[in-house]
Amino acid sequence: MAQKPSIPKGTRDFSPAEVTKRNYIFGKIQEQFKKFGFQPIETPSFENSDTLMGKYGEEGDRLIFKILNSGDFLRKADANAYEEKDSLKITSSISEKALRYDLTVPFARYVVQHQNEIEFPFKRYQIQPVWRADRPQKGRFREFYQCDADVVGSDSLWQEVEFIQLYDAVFTALNLKGVSIKINNRKILSGFAEVIGEQDKLIDFTVALDKLDKIGEEGVKKEMLEKGISEAAIAKIQPIFSLKGNFAEKVENLKGILENSETGRKGIEELEFVQNAIAEMPLQTSALDLDVTLARGLNYYTGAIFEVSAPEEVKLGSIGGGGRYDDLTGIFGLKNISGVGISFGLDRIFLVLEELNLFPPTVTESTKVLFINFGDKEALYALKAVQKLRRNNITAELYPESSKMKKQMNHANKREIPFVVLAGDEEMEQQRFTLKNMKSGEQFSVTPDELLTRLN
Repeated sequence: MAQKPSIPKGTRDFSPAEVTKRNYIFGKIQEQFKKFGFQPIETPSFENSDTLMGKYGEEGDRLIFKILNSGDFLRKADANAYEEKDSLKITSSISEKALRYDLTVPFARYVVQHQNEIEFPFKRYQIQPVWRADRPQKGRFREFYQCDADVVGSDSLWQEVEFIQLYDAVFTALNLKGVSIKINNRKILSGFAEVIGEQDKLIDFTVALDKLDKIGEEGVKKEMLEKGISEAAIAKIQPIFSLKGNFAEKVENLKGILENSETGRKGIEELEFVQNAIAEMPLQTSALDLDVTLARGLNYYTGAIFEVSAPEEVKLGSIGGGGRYDDLTGIFGLKNISGVGISFGLDRIFLVLEELNLFPPTVTESTKVLFINFGDKEALYALKAVQKLRRNNITAELYPESSKMKKQMNHANKREIPFVVLAGDEEMEQQRFTLKNMKSGEQFSVTPDELLTRLN
């Protein structure tokens, strides 16, 4: 008995309707990327292992899918490592390539490798799948798409302004209202650590602070104390736990908290620049908010930090994020290339649009008209009309077999094809067609030109 097929955990099949909806999102994002002047690139699905390994930290390295060398790979394996059961050494001797973990490191490699061909500042977008050997769970997959846009070769804050506008433009195009674009700045977080005299515990401090919305103020303070941050130090930044008001009011409060931190004051200046620019060019459907607890990617980001939250009625968390980095290409030896980038969470955006019923009703329409097959002679007559309709950008098809009428009509219903065309001996003699509206049940006798007009 044949074994029932399956797919690996953390991967998915997509139905025609799902693919169509995903392509709708891709299309809207890509359309805005192009409007904002971003150019598309693509990189291989797998890279040399040494390109990826060591770039994501110890945890990230464990989640990289390794590809076994072709041929008799065990013959070339490190015998001593095998005897010592040293998995890292064994892996490096039998696997020289790996599936990409994200689009950022391959992009850094691309910039370094093609630096003499690139005109800086370089604005690129990339929409491709990535793979992570993560534990599959709801909303987390081992294979998923990333939609990234970056600008490298410029430290201008106008780029941050444009990325906020880009987020807003995409969500406006998707008719998704009530999105919150949260912004913070690494320099603000560094300023907090400086003010409390705990610069060496910046990471511990911010990792705890980032959990404020999950574990609350007391939980954050408890974690900070466990990390060796004193009660006196925590007391100095007590006001950040109750930072309220609009963007400008929060900034004013920050000025008092960070008045003795040069780094913190610089962060405030950068935030004010962005906020003032956006105030002059109001967003369409999104809101810009300052969130001083935002600390994603702290080992990576050096300036602005972005996180995008879905509308409040959808409890789904982040649907995008990004930030400013000062040395993306330094990992490959090309120093002092500043950049800023953002990413869209395709899968979560899909779930939000689905929950809020925001996909246009026509988005999953494929074939507009099905021609019934009565036999070879009638099929040829029908297929000539099908050809004409297709050349006029109308999706049409002929049922392949001359099956019973009921079967063919049921096929049209199940596929939600809105129109059916019948052409038997009588229609062929009169050079006409019978067009049936499957929703209303109405039928019309039409000429080939009238058929084209009614279906347009």
